[in-house]
Amino acid sequence: MRHSHKPSARWRRRKEDRPAEIIAAALAGFAERGFAATRLEDVARRAGVTKGTLYLYFPNKEELFKAVVRRTIVASIAEAESLVAQSSDAAPVVLERLIAHWLGVIGTPASAIPKLVLSEAGNFPDLARFYLEEVVLRGTALIHKLLQIGVERGEFRAAPLEHAAICVIAPMILSMLWRHSFERHADHPLDAAALTRVHLDLLLHGLTDGTRAAPLRRRRDIKGQSHEHRRIGKS
Repeated sequence: MRHSHKPSARWRRRKEDRPAEIIAAALAGFAERGFAATRLEDVARRAGVTKGTLYLYFPNKEELFKAVVRRTIVASIAEAESLVAQSSDAAPVVLERLIAHWLGVIGTPASAIPKLVLSEAGNFPDLARFYLEEVVLRGTALIHKLLQIGVERGEFRAAPLEHAAICVIAPMILSMLWRHSFERHADHPLDAAALTRVHLDLLLHGLTDGTRAAPLRRRRDIKGQSHEHRRIGKS
């Protein structure tokens, strides 16, 4: 009688999980040491595989980094695109939800990626261009689209939307850069939710004509923080 050597379900599942495990290990390594200083052998060891196994899925460190960005930040942008496409609510309400969605990235290891890209863009221009195209331009295009919808509905005034889109994401980028640079030296962590709430409140009033400047309807949507008595930098 011949015995079957078909791999068990557990082994098949483990093999299918390997790319995600390698990506998670790479993200942790990049966040701790940066791109240049992260070695593939260290990533493999962290993921519990051999370096040869890692190469079966990712031919080099650059492709591994791109996979990390696509699994984390690009995936978040794709979710945000679905959020905007499926919503029939007023543009200011959708904008608030969009910001709340992206705030979730700040508390994850993926929040280290913007600082990593900015600090190493000069030495790795191909990665900088990749990040610009797949993250920065795609993200700002989504915000621009939402702002344009608001203008067409009469919910926003016709401001320079290309620059307004960048203004929308500015406090989130600042929060991520702060978290991975100044926070360890500061007395208190930067309250990204409070900073973003204040910025969004100012932005929405600036995008309206002054007579229709409606207050934000859900003060606890963004990270469940209370609107009152919050200061930037309060833990």
